[in-house]
Amino acid sequence: MSEGETTRLIAWSHELRAVHEQLREALRVTRAALNGGEAAERATRDLLLFCRGFCTALTGHHEGEDRELFPAIAAAHPQLRDTLRYLEQDHSMIAHLLTDLQAAVEWVASPVELDQHLEGIAAIMESHFRYEERQLLTVLDTLAFDADPHDVLGPL
Repeated sequence: MSEGETTRLIAWSHELRAVHEQLREALRVTRAALNGGEAAERATRDLLLFCRGFCTALTGHHEGEDRELFPAIAAAHPQLRDTLRYLEQDHSMIAHLLTDLQAAVEWVASPVELDQHLEGIAAIMESHFRYEERQLLTVLDTLAFDADPHDVLGPL
């Protein structure tokens, strides 16, 4: 394996970590829009803007993993199929929570209720990211996978 190939392989683990950190930051910004002490209507408008961006980014990330990355990992490492199934189930649960959040924002739910939605998403998302990183970063360092990071990890 050439040095360039090794650099590209290792970059997948760095790409995944970077995307996770960007999504964590997007959630922090979204929560700040809610907790900024502004009137509920203004906070809700800001939250709607941030939520659309955050929800779209997180959904795109998970769809890309399900469509591109996980099949490549399963082909190269069949022993990880159960782990990948578990991660896909997390993706489905997070998608459901994001749908609930978007509905709450659109119907102008109270700041307390919106914060509960964000807290639930934050807890599941963080648990998911940590598990995914523990299970897959080493695999990503050796995965021979030639694809566009935007297609695989979602556009941010």
